[in-house]
Formats: sequence, C-alpha cells, structure tokens
Amino acid sequence: MKKILSGNEAIARGAYEAGVAFASAYPGTPSTEVLEDIAAEYPGIHAEWTPNEKVALEVAAGASYAGARAMAVMKHVGVNVAADPLMTLPYTLIRGGLVLVSADDPELFSSQNEQDNRHYARFAKIPMLEPTTSQEAKDFMIEAISISEKFGTPVMLRTTTRISHSMGIVEMGEVKEPPRPSVERHPAEWVMLPANARVRHPVIERRMVELKEYSNTSPLNVIETGDRKLGIVSSGVAYQYAKEAFPGASFLKLGMPYPMPDRLIREFAGQVDELWVVEELDPFMEDQIKALGIDCHGKDRLPLCGELNPDIIKSTISGVAPAPFVKPPLPGRPPSMCPGCPHRSLLWALRRNKAFIAGDIGCYTLGFLPPLDAIDTCLCMGAGINHAHGMATVFGAGKEKIAAVIGDSTFYHSGITGLTNLAYNKGAALVVILDNSTTAMTGSQNHPGTGITIRGEATISLDLEKLVKALGIEWVKTVDPYDVKKTRKTIKEALAFEGPSVIISKAPCVLLKSRKVTGKPLHVDPEKCNGCKVCIGLGCPAIEFRDEKSFINSSCAGCGVCEEPCARDAIGGGK
Repeated sequence: MKKILSGNEAIARGAYEAGVAFASAYPGTPSTEVLEDIAAEYPGIHAEWTPNEKVALEVAAGASYAGARAMAVMKHVGVNVAADPLMTLPYTLIRGGLVLVSADDPELFSSQNEQDNRHYARFAKIPMLEPTTSQEAKDFMIEAISISEKFGTPVMLRTTTRISHSMGIVEMGEVKEPPRPSVERHPAEWVMLPANARVRHPVIERRMVELKEYSNTSPLNVIETGDRKLGIVSSGVAYQYAKEAFPGASFLKLGMPYPMPDRLIREFAGQVDELWVVEELDPFMEDQIKALGIDCHGKDRLPLCGELNPDIIKSTISGVAPAPFVKPPLPGRPPSMCPGCPHRSLLWALRRNKAFIAGDIGCYTLGFLPPLDAIDTCLCMGAGINHAHGMATVFGAGKEKIAAVIGDSTFYHSGITGLTNLAYNKGAALVVILDNSTTAMTGSQNHPGTGITIRGEATISLDLEKLVKALGIEWVKTVDPYDVKKTRKTIKEALAFEGPSVIISKAPCVLLKSRKVTGKPLHVDPEKCNGCKVCIGLGCPAIEFRDEKSFINSSCAGCGVCEEPCARDAIGGGK
C-alpha cells in the first residue's frame, strides 16, 4: 500500500513500523506534526507533550533504559534546551532504540535563529541520518532505531522545513513487534558520576570508529555515477535541488552524513574532475572533506545563509546567471495577531503605561510590529522574565518601568525558573503571563495548564495563580484583558509596586471554541468619528482607515477592545 505523506507524517509512520513504543515532544514548527500524527494515527505508541524539550529527551531516555524503543521530537532551537542530557546520553547504555528528531529551519520561517544542528551530532558524538524524501523519512526512522540498538547509541534524524512539510509517495511496510520492556540495573553505565563517565568515554570513541566503518559501507550513502566532469556531494533537500539543477552530474548522496564515510568520499572524489559540496547552512560536510585533503568548492561560492534552490545552485556552479525574477506588485503583508486576540489590549495597555517590555517566544512577539510597537526584546524561550529582572535590578527600584510578557505554554516551558529567580533575588520587575489556554503559535496544542493530554484525555490543570504564589510572588492579580479599563488600572498598580509583581492575563485564544468574544463585528459611526486614529494604534487587522474615518471590516471578532480608547463613543455594536 502507498500513501502520500508529508515528511513529518512519514517519520511518524516509520516510528510505528520500527516498533517505537514511546514518543515525546514539545511543539515547534517545523517538527510539530510528527507527534500529532502519532497521537492521531498510532494509538499503540504512547505520545505526550512535555513542558519542554529537555524533559522530552529525558523521558524518552527513561523509556529506552527500560528496553522500549523511544523517540523525542523537537525543532532545532529545542535541541539547545535538550543539550544538557544529549551530551551525556551517549555515555550511557542504550537498551531500546533511541532517536532524536531535530527539525532545522533554514530561512527562519518560524524561528529566531538559523542554526545548523548537524553540529550537535558531531558535538555529542552520535550518528546522524538526513532524508531527502518522505519515503526516506520513513525508512531512515526505521534505520535510526536499528543503528541505535546495534551500536548502543542515541541517533539524530535531522530534517529541515522543506522535508518536514513537503509531500511524497510513501510505500507502507511491515510493522515490527515492539520489544517487551523490563527492569534491569546497570549503575556503571547509567550513573554518570566522574568515575563511571571516565570509563565510558573511551567506549564512545571506539563506537565512533565502528560507526565510521558502518557509514563507509552503508547503503544510506550512495554513489550515483553520471557525467564525471562534475561531482556533487549532497544530502537532505539540498540533494533534490542539486539533482534538479544538474540531473546528468555524478552524485554522492549522503543519507548518513555523520560520521562522514571517508573512504567513500575519497573514492568518489577520484572519479570526478570537479568536486562540489552542496548543503544548506554551514559547510559541515565541506570542512570535513577538505580536512581529508580533498579539494572542493562549496560555501566559498554558494550562499552561507538561507535556503538553497535549483536556480542558486545552477547559476553558482555553472557561472551562468538565471533569468531575473520579477516580483509581482503586491503589497507587503506582515504577520499580525488575529482580530480579537486577547494579547493585543494587554500589550497596548502596557505601552500606554510607558513600560519597557521584554518579550518572549509566542504569538505576542508580533506585538513588536507597528503600530503597537510593544515588544522590546525577544531572545529565546523564558528569557523575557530574566531580561526584565536584570534591567530592573541595574536601574534600581522605581527608576524605570520594566515589564516582561510570557505566554502560558512558554511559562511552563522555561518561565518558572526565571520567576523563581526574580522572587529569590528580590527583583522589582512586572511579569505578565498571557494565559490563552493553549500553545497557540504552533497550532493550539495542549499543555499542563489546559487539563487535556495530546489524545484529548482529561488530566491535571495547573492553577497559575497558586503556582506563582508558591514560587514566592506575593503581588499577583488576574485580569480579563478585554476589560481594558480595569487592565490598565491593574498594570499601573503593578508597575508602582516596589517588589516583584505578576499579572495573569486570562482569556482563551480567539481561535479556540472556548473563546470569550462574540464573533459579531462592531461598527464605526462616521458621524461621531473624527479620524483621530487612536483605534488604529491597536494594530487590529479589522480596523481600517477609509475616507479620513475609521472603518471596521468583516474580520472583526467582536472583542470590543477598540471601544475603550475611543473618546467620542464612535465604535459600538457586536454585543
């Protein structure tokens, strides 16, 4: 049987066929659909959203220690969070196959950086596989489990946005019987005290020698002989681009680019007149090939930043510029928070109180765009609280108004430790937790505050206000962000408070069934509107400016936030 699957769906299918019993993840584009598909299609695999990626890898490792086959899934920046256990996991004994799926995001479609996670495989000294199609995404997941169990090591399966989300025909295979879990004690291999870890390090180095030999003979690495004038070493989606640009060239397609198959590379290099390495982002393969003493071109001519495509590769290697592409005269459409988004009024109220706003990762980050201009920093998950604490501390209490905003899912991911630090070190910043009852940015996934698991089962639902107070914050208030007047008053009180303060802005995402807005559009009375543009400052896509007057279009969700700042009562309806 064959199906058309995305790369993410194919990885999920591969996990099923490989006999994976445990799958964990924190949602993050472009990796999110892997776990969603497992939860929807393969009930025999235990699937769970975890508070963050570190937890995801550690619980998957626990399942592996019990002899079950396991996987942890995350986007590329999530591996930064999971790096602590990742660096030590190779030292430990792996019983059931353990795979880390890392989805990179060249061109930064939905990320704050463009890091190349192939370096993590080399850093952690674990093998890495990189599929070029949906079929390979499925097959390589199965192979990754096999390699993990054969060599007793975690394995990284690296994808990119294009592989994760593009569709292809995938042939279904037989499903392997999962091994039965059991309890065994291996303290010398699982308790990584210095004395034990010191003994385990040489095990890793011997394993890497064996893995390099395996890579040299593995069918995952294939020489495709063509015109010997041009030879191209490539992997992942870059192979597809290069194959489209030069279908007649000779190729060395590396499905297992780490450890590098040195003998195979030397053999291929000796067959061609000119050698190029085509890869996205860093010269990961190119640097290792040059270290073998082999001359080649790559990032000395190909772009180092962003995605590649067939035109870029063809023009760079051939030296012939492609026909110029003329962009159609379309207006720019920057991303925006949805009409009726509960974050909008809160950010507007914060800015009206002239607060410096340290931001975080989530839908609310879009508040940095004009006309709101309401986010001043954004670094990584959980950093906003720590930014605000550091700034408020060096300024001194009462001298500057410093606030931080963080979403509920992000707070559970990385904000709890920052808020604990704020309380413990007697900070003076205001932290606003934007609780919209979901992980909205990645597609409305559940989390520990929603009371629902990935499979829709009822579970615990954390009480944010009680949790915040338990962390040592005494000044805590919950507001309805749609009540703009009360929200502004509460923010003013919180900013004036000398110690640490927390506001919980509680209203469901406007896209959820539990949303609080009516869905009935408001309207502007043109007789009352004087064109002051105060309502335009909210940055709501539903509010336009026509004929020197404000106008509310049909995308209005009926939240009513724009009524409060209108001094002339020109906005109404929607009730």
